[in-house]
Amino acid sequence: MNELWKAAGAAAWGAASLGGLQPFLSPQAAQALDALCPGAAAVLVAAFPYYAGDLPGNLSLYCRGEDYHQVLLRRLRPVCQALSLAHPGRTFVPGADNSPVPELAAAELAGVGWQGCHGLRIVPPYGSYVFLGTILTDLPLASTGPAQGALCPPGCQACRKACPTGALGEGGFQLAKCLSHLTQEKGDLSPETAEHLRRSPTVWGCDLCQRACPHNKAAALSPLPEFREDLLCSLSLEDLAGLSNKAFRRQYASRAFSWRGIAPLRRNLALQAGREEDKT
Repeated sequence: MNELWKAAGAAAWGAASLGGLQPFLSPQAAQALDALCPGAAAVLVAAFPYYAGDLPGNLSLYCRGEDYHQVLLRRLRPVCQALSLAHPGRTFVPGADNSPVPELAAAELAGVGWQGCHGLRIVPPYGSYVFLGTILTDLPLASTGPAQGALCPPGCQACRKACPTGALGEGGFQLAKCLSHLTQEKGDLSPETAEHLRRSPTVWGCDLCQRACPHNKAAALSPLPEFREDLLCSLSLEDLAGLSNKAFRRQYASRAFSWRGIAPLRRNLALQAGREEDKT
């Protein structure tokens, strides 16, 4: 198993028994899991590093390389094929942020890294700059975690202090306040949200909490070429000029920011263009 994951490019891996994930599954999610893999018994979880250096740009670090959904599924499929040969009659279904598997809870049970105060998994030496891939299976497996060891130092608060919207309060991560989430929202924005986006260094996603995290200060670069090569660090209104939504999706089909369509990016770029005009 270890050699399979190493060949796939994973930095860490483990297994989570589905029984341990029941508290994190809604009835709808449980039904969806059973539809994907009847008799599902466990989830294999792996972390794939994506950090390519903190180069200047207005796109979040996670979406500058190839779309991670495509990359992880491509890297997980050979693992599934090898496991199917080793366990005839068993089912192995890959997933990458596109399945009902509760990835963070599965990673915790599997012992894949540990959870930082920013709500992301920290996997040394890559910090929290990792994507989680999963394989849902009906092969019974015991959980390999949780991991023991390093935790965020008491009183650090670096990520919370860096978050401009208060999404990392004492009560835990609040998705509705997360600036990364807000950059991807469609439609009209409240004046407060529009101002946050106007001041943001990014027009898609947000890296402020990760940049502030001490565990990311000396993060190792990803060895995966899909996340190190052909980087697109920035977009401008000129890049999107004259593009229909269909043309935009076609032109940027290999990028993780294309799934939401052109409208949010165009809006966010226009907001930041207004900020620059105010400086002149």
